[in-house]
Amino acid sequence: MDLDQLRTFLEIVRLKSFSKAAQTCFRTQPAISAQVRQLEQELGTALFERLGTKISLTIAGKIFAEYAEQILDLRRRAQDSIHELDRVPRGELVIAANEATCIYVLPKVFSEYMKNFPNVQLSVERSYGSRVVEAVMDNLADFGITQLPVQERKVQVVEIHSDEIILLLPAKHPLANKRGVTARDLIGQPLLMPKSGITRARLDVWLEPVESEIQISMELDSTEMMKRFVMAGLGLSFLAASNCREEVAARKLAAVPLAPEPMARKVALIYRKDKALSKAALGFIQVILEHAGSESRPAEVGIVPAALST
Repeated sequence: MDLDQLRTFLEIVRLKSFSKAAQTCFRTQPAISAQVRQLEQELGTALFERLGTKISLTIAGKIFAEYAEQILDLRRRAQDSIHELDRVPRGELVIAANEATCIYVLPKVFSEYMKNFPNVQLSVERSYGSRVVEAVMDNLADFGITQLPVQERKVQVVEIHSDEIILLLPAKHPLANKRGVTARDLIGQPLLMPKSGITRARLDVWLEPVESEIQISMELDSTEMMKRFVMAGLGLSFLAASNCREEVAARKLAAVPLAPEPMARKVALIYRKDKALSKAALGFIQVILEHAGSESRPAEVGIVPAALST
């Protein structure tokens, strides 16, 4: 049973004639008669009663006609809904990202996207590091947002945001007056380190020359916890500059670049290369490129060493 057979059947019902239906369907009468026979064989019952030159529906034919109309109507509605997606995209997009990225990089993105695509629901899957890539590769998320580099070759990588990793410390700490801190400057200081991830791996390399002399007092997996603990005087920590802009601007904390070279941090949008992108998905890429923002140096985001802010 196919849709063409249903259309032919309903045309015969409408015109009450095989010959007239053949003309409107642009087929020969034997051809549409064959389609009806195929339907009757599949259903195991006669659909028409033939009385001389006149035809009428059997009881089974009347029942089947109702369902045939519903099937074709559902097909039309499905086509209309799909075509409507080009004009008014709808559905759901799942974004895999860590909490800090959602709080400090994406609010403007989400706000603008919801204005432009009000019928698309955004769902955030909280993931960290390699799990973001895994969520995208396993089709658990449409997009992932993660720190570069990304090793997986099956994902498209689009850089959307940049800033740098800084040393976060109490506003009145002696090191707050420095223009930059080296790993050796942190000997004897209690350090609050990220528990895992790309930033932790890069910091481990940066601290390697004084590895045996540093004091790691805590390992934390929460940006907010790190800031609160630094405010409480429990130690010094490391964060992306954009993640502590407000606290530094309010002089609750101080931020100092790492030396001898700044530790640049780049964040990217990732998605599967082999995945077809809907208009809603393409819209998300456009919005995030326009509104994710880029802060490459602490001074550009209002985060400067205490000595330079007086």
